[in-house]
Amino acid sequence: MAFEHVSVLLEACIDALEIRENGDYVDCTLGGGGHSEAILEKLPEGRLAGIDQDRDALAAATSRLKRFGDHFYPVHSNFVHIKNVIEDLGWPGVDGILIDLGVSSYQLDEAERGFSYMNEGLLDMRMDQTQSLTAEEVINTYSEKSLYEVIRDYGEEKWASRIAKFIVEARRQAPIKKTSELVSIIKAAIPSKARQDGPHPAKRTFQAIRIEVNDELGIIEKTIRDGVETLKPGGRMAIITFHSLEDRIVKQTFKDLSTACICPPEFPVCVCNRKAIVKTITRKPILPSEEELEYNPRARSAKLRIAEKL
Repeated sequence: MAFEHVSVLLEACIDALEIRENGDYVDCTLGGGGHSEAILEKLPEGRLAGIDQDRDALAAATSRLKRFGDHFYPVHSNFVHIKNVIEDLGWPGVDGILIDLGVSSYQLDEAERGFSYMNEGLLDMRMDQTQSLTAEEVINTYSEKSLYEVIRDYGEEKWASRIAKFIVEARRQAPIKKTSELVSIIKAAIPSKARQDGPHPAKRTFQAIRIEVNDELGIIEKTIRDGVETLKPGGRMAIITFHSLEDRIVKQTFKDLSTACICPPEFPVCVCNRKAIVKTITRKPILPSEEELEYNPRARSAKLRIAEKL
């Protein structure tokens, strides 16, 4: 299967980065290479490093972007290591950083990867297939309490308690290995009336397990803070999120980095000497246009937030 992924909010991201022709940029989530390609087309004298922990994505994007020669640097890593990546490249800093926190269409549609509740596959869900933790291990070894907390916190699923209970009961009979098995358990756990409206009943649980397997939320704040450190003054960071948990972390981290004095209001003068590190460009996130949603429905929940290094 070809690695295809429609780049979300493409024009908005390019505008957000205010690309300098001779600048250095990082695409932290290379994916299919669509965002990177658009950036590289504006870098006749600049460079772009594309990071991805998925070797399939890295190989496909490297092939797609080979026409840019030594302007493009593919890197197999997790974006949480952005500081190390830039140091290893020998770059003194960067002019812009893009992070697209979405799962690619390829990963969702490729049954073997185990991300999809619509396709039959093994319970894998690893972005980086060299890591050890899989969805199968989470489902079959986590305690009922831990499963409940993961599904409740990362999936915001109101039936989390019943789903966790049904999973534990099912695995006592035999290990749960396939996506279809997990979907059946989830459907059994959620009352039929509650399954009649809204998204697919397994959507929230699959999201929760995927986030747990890949520690998707745990690495966002560190990545932002380390990434901002590497930005040159005036450099920009643009981040696309796809659900409220991610967006909340990005919004709060940008807010904290853009806050100067944190002294109690009753203090007559500032004694903390704290300085703002960035300014937030987007008070409210940028959303996809209706036109974009027509050709890419998966962009519906996307939100873009932008910050600039002071």
